[in-house]
Amino acid sequence: MRTAAGGKRSGAGIERLLPIACIAGAALLIASEFMTTFRLDAAGETTLRLSEAADRHNYAMLVIGLFAIGAVVLAIYAGSKPAAIAVAVAGGVALLVFLLADLPDAGKVGTIDDPNQPFLPAEAKPEGGFWVELIGSLVLAVCGAALATLSSVQLRALGGRFSREEPEPPSPRPRGGGGKSDSSADTTGGGGPASTNSHPATERAKSKPGQDAAV
Repeated sequence: MRTAAGGKRSGAGIERLLPIACIAGAALLIASEFMTTFRLDAAGETTLRLSEAADRHNYAMLVIGLFAIGAVVLAIYAGSKPAAIAVAVAGGVALLVFLLADLPDAGKVGTIDDPNQPFLPAEAKPEGGFWVELIGSLVLAVCGAALATLSSVQLRALGGRFSREEPEPPSPRPRGGGGKSDSSADTTGGGGPASTNSHPATERAKSKPGQDAAV
């Protein structure tokens, strides 16, 4: 989309933030895989166990985040539309894993096996990894979907490899009135020939002194 005054696409500044946002979302997913997702507390706020993200996902978020970063780099530097779509797919998969594997366990009350007290009731309380994973999956899914809507030319422009647009050729001058205006300028200019038509009163004024002398 172009504006009438500047000739530049509107929203170009927002489009340039899309690759950065996608990489940031993927980085959050990678970081969440090394954090604690849930804290299992018994009655009286006694922490019984910590649930790590790596144990829950088998480093799935790490693989998704690295894949998304590689797809973003390929999309903006090669102008690859399929790579941009792959970023959106990675964000969707990450969000799906969060919704199916982690979100249902938030606040869930169950029993855990303890050597001293079997079937001990505990509640799963979200920790930092839970929220980092949520933010990362949402950012990657939304911004990846927006990145997938761009064309190959727009993707190359985000990577700084888009060639400048060639200027439009000048419009040809109209041929109808050009010759007449030039000829009229030559006739009225100082270097052109003087007009031979004179006013009758001027001719009579020039010839009168000669006639008086003859009389």
